[in-house]
Amino acid sequence: MQSFYPPQRVLMGPGPSDVSSRVLMASARPTIGHLDPAFIALMEETKTALQRVFKAPDHACIPLPGPGTSGMEAAIANLLEPGDTAVVAINGVFGTRMADMAERQGAEVVRVEFPWGEPVDPQKVEAALWARGAKVLAFVHAETSTGAMTDPAPLCAVAREHGALSIVDCVTSLGGIDVDAAGWDADVLYSGTQKCLGAPPGLAPFAMGKRAMEAIKNRKTKSRNWLYDLSLLMSYWGGEGGRAYHHTAPINAIYGLHEALVSLFEEGLDNAIVRHRKNHEALAAGLATYGIEYQVAKPYRLPQLNAVKVPEGIDEAAVRQRMLDQFDLEIGGGLGPLKGQIWRIGLMGASSTPRHVRLCLTALGEALDHQGRKVSIVDALDAAEPLLG
Repeated sequence: MQSFYPPQRVLMGPGPSDVSSRVLMASARPTIGHLDPAFIALMEETKTALQRVFKAPDHACIPLPGPGTSGMEAAIANLLEPGDTAVVAINGVFGTRMADMAERQGAEVVRVEFPWGEPVDPQKVEAALWARGAKVLAFVHAETSTGAMTDPAPLCAVAREHGALSIVDCVTSLGGIDVDAAGWDADVLYSGTQKCLGAPPGLAPFAMGKRAMEAIKNRKTKSRNWLYDLSLLMSYWGGEGGRAYHHTAPINAIYGLHEALVSLFEEGLDNAIVRHRKNHEALAAGLATYGIEYQVAKPYRLPQLNAVKVPEGIDEAAVRQRMLDQFDLEIGGGLGPLKGQIWRIGLMGASSTPRHVRLCLTALGEALDHQGRKVSIVDALDAAEPLLG
């Protein structure tokens, strides 16, 4: 067995995204104890920073150990008990996963389904709530599998009107488009570190409002998930009378998240959102010269996750492989019913720069040309350049 040295890649798929050397170096700083006073001070700074990025001043915010999916697991396992009803809006892979998790908690799940690539329609969701009632309404803000964005504000409002708690999946949205927990009056939100926040995978930023905390406090049964039982976790992240041991925190991962948040706030959260938008518009202009169309209608497109249709006659997997082999550049393919039909091009976090846009257009143009589709890389770059600023 020998040491592993990974190849140097450019990550422009659906996640993870590139991690800056600054964040990587922070993650490599000396490990200290998870109850060390210095680490506890870092925990407090990280909690406050997450409140800021979620725009959630009155929410309890912590980074959960695990990927973004652990945030989904925690939200559903803590809010639902056997026999509860959950309305889950499904317009892609991750809404489907939410419904599966809710069923595993013993809840009765009402699935409200939409075509993949379209946003969730609040009126259709409200009809389901009128018909059945529910303890929870769960939906995805930025559906990674399709590149579609749903407006959480009307959905959270509908949930409140019907006495339901809202769960908002922000895995791909946090740091890339506006997330406003307070403005939406959302109950639970969660994300992942490996996308627009620009940190390595392994933590799930999590925000929990007062209504959700009260619901957890009033559970009739213990959560079926011990690790993510928030009544236990919160005693470690800041319980009354001092912290109680729960698990050994992923200390170095939290170093990395903290540094990524420091970097984000130095740039300015609003500026980061503008950066993601500008790079998306430049990429879209270049792709248009190749005759490549988007899967999602323009008003609902995610700037940080570009889902584009594979041109007819093109071997999509071969294109991705050639981009990786020739340019060390990774983009993603489709999932579920969109497998083989789309590419998913990420412009997230440290992977959202003019250099990434230019490299992607060059690599994709070369791979298309290799398959006999005549395109002009020069024209694509010329179309993108004025929009890069």
